[in-house]
Amino acid sequence: MSDDEVLDAYSEVVTGVARHLTPRVASVRTVRGAGSAVVMSAEGHLVTNAHVVGRLSEGEVAFADGSSGRFYVVGRDPLSDLAVLRTAVPVPEPPEFGNADRLLVGSLVVAVGSPLGLEGSVTAGVVSALGRSMPAQGRTASRLIEDVIQTDAALNPGNSGGALADSKGRVVGINTAVAGIGLGLAVPINATTRRILRALREDGRVRRAYLGLVSVPTPLDDRWVARTGRKRALRVAEVVTGSPAALSGIRPGDLLLAINGSPLADAQSLQRHMFEDAIGQRTEITVLRGEAMVDVVAEPAELVE
Repeated sequence: MSDDEVLDAYSEVVTGVARHLTPRVASVRTVRGAGSAVVMSAEGHLVTNAHVVGRLSEGEVAFADGSSGRFYVVGRDPLSDLAVLRTAVPVPEPPEFGNADRLLVGSLVVAVGSPLGLEGSVTAGVVSALGRSMPAQGRTASRLIEDVIQTDAALNPGNSGGALADSKGRVVGINTAVAGIGLGLAVPINATTRRILRALREDGRVRRAYLGLVSVPTPLDDRWVARTGRKRALRVAEVVTGSPAALSGIRPGDLLLAINGSPLADAQSLQRHMFEDAIGQRTEITVLRGEAMVDVVAEPAELVE
């Protein structure tokens, strides 16, 4: 294939994604600034970043076809930097939401949003890195947003809340931050964030369970890899006094291998278990302590925001 043919193929993909997504991405304007949002349902739900709306309850959306109107905030979750809005403005059919877990470094991605208030702006690039983490802060708690997508597609203020799509036009991320020149970050669309968005749409909030520990991923040495069949674990760096983790006997320095039989290798593998159905429930955690493996039982409390 000649260079011209390669460029034509690239251009065709980007223009096709842009044509499909541009009508489905709105500009969001509030008294605190501007951002973007992606149509989520035919009933007028849109997804954006929690930091775009902050603690506000309403604002204005505008689409590329010139239609505009008010929106109100259905729910927000600062700990995932996601929020769901709803508007009475007629919206097009929502785009397909894909699965960011299937992305590869080097995959083509297209960002659609309203940077600097310029509606329907499109940039393209590749996935620069996967598995990044980004801190998120609520009013009373903080956590890491795991598996954040890093891209070199140009993002600017106002892109936050817009769509990051794959080459087939499927939304695989919600653009959330500009990390530096040539570095943009997006919250991934995956099983965890789908659960969060569903809770925000249906209940207006996300109920999370809380153990009260800080952990970091760590590799296991070869003999424990041979014994457990696992290469990584979570090392407990801190245990909050009086927390469910402390009451269960978990200590700093412990290596967390599994929760209810599911392996723990990164922060998300633990966080995906810490939702509403875990609150107050008997939870078995397999711990490597020194030269022994022990099972501890904890009852996660509800995280209060």
